[in-house]
Amino acid sequence: MTTRFLFLLTVYFPVGAVSADIGPALPVYTESDLMKMFETNTHLKKVKADDCQLLQDIIARATKIDLPAYQFLYGDMMAWGVCVDRDVESGIVYMKKAAKQGLPAALEQLGRYYSKGTLVQRDEERAVRYFKEAASLGFVKAKLNLAELLLNDHGSPLDYEDAYRWLSQTATADKATHRKVAELMKGLENRMPRNIIERAKSASY
Repeated sequence: MTTRFLFLLTVYFPVGAVSADIGPALPVYTESDLMKMFETNTHLKKVKADDCQLLQDIIARATKIDLPAYQFLYGDMMAWGVCVDRDVESGIVYMKKAAKQGLPAALEQLGRYYSKGTLVQRDEERAVRYFKEAASLGFVKAKLNLAELLLNDHGSPLDYEDAYRWLSQTATADKATHRKVAELMKGLENRMPRNIIERAKSASY
């Protein structure tokens, strides 16, 4: 840093002015941070709370580096008009890009959108496919949503065994989730032959 530059800084930004007016740079979200936000569905709230300061970083990581967590974040931002002009079609495209890279949160959310007809045309069978892939990766919300769709006669009875096994592998400290898992497992048990139930249980060890 040159003496002239330091002089100009002192003239235009008196001591303390830079930190007071601009503040420290906001750190870019780590993938771990984003995963935690996705699990609690707080990612859009966080971007708003940060006053959209990381918008350019988010766009660059989604469009230039193709990081799935950022593709999903950017897609959801576009779908709901958070910090960017709303563009539902492009938002879904970026969510699907993240899903193709195997991001569980993207797979689960697309499944949920198709199951409810949110932003897209309702398609429970497509939702089942998204939920199955996310559930196979251990995403708890997808396990619950998959089992609910199966118990509502969507998908195939051939999916019961996998859905039951994935539920039985779920560990959670949340009492409500624990109760929901037990309820759904019981519902699937009522539709499954005893030998298939035992096979699903043995595969969970």
